[in-house]
Amino acid sequence: MAGWWPALSRAARRHPWPTNVLLYGSLVSAGDVLQQRLQGREANWRQTRRVATLVVTFHANFDYVWLGLLERALPGRAPHAVLAKLLCDQVVGAPIAVSAFYVGMSILQGKDDIFLDLKQKFWNTYLSYHLPLCLPTQPPSLPTKPPLRMCPASLPLLGTRRRSRALAAAAEMEPRHGRPAR
Repeated sequence: MAGWWPALSRAARRHPWPTNVLLYGSLVSAGDVLQQRLQGREANWRQTRRVATLVVTFHANFDYVWLGLLERALPGRAPHAVLAKLLCDQVVGAPIAVSAFYVGMSILQGKDDIFLDLKQKFWNTYLSYHLPLCLPTQPPSLPTKPPLRMCPASLPLLGTRRRSRALAAAAEMEPRHGRPAR
């Protein structure tokens, strides 16, 4: 059991993109099952399969590429750079991801109007989850850059179907105690 963490760290360093996609897909799928159980329902494996498909095919890849682009466009670890990344992520990246989630799930569910859920749920999701929960929790949770582009602040919220998009950008904050960042 003790050997899984070093193996995961090695895989993340050697193959960061596929490791992130698989880890992200696993965590969000587990969060979907947990959410169903906490609501007192039996696990709906078809629903979880749809969520996993969407996360692995779009969200994990989008997050990986998006966060890399953000880092190149807004380099640095200073608080003002991290704040700029956070704001850009929430103003540009989050609406794309929320929209892709609702449209993608509608397609996978075979709905006639694939934009109906998006029209009905977008603003509620964006205003009630992304802004009040993500902005305050992301910067303090990522003081150093991890090998994985995952947001620890998102882990308790996995059942909300939020892609753990997190802020590798916030991981770029100033290192603590004067130690250089790796």
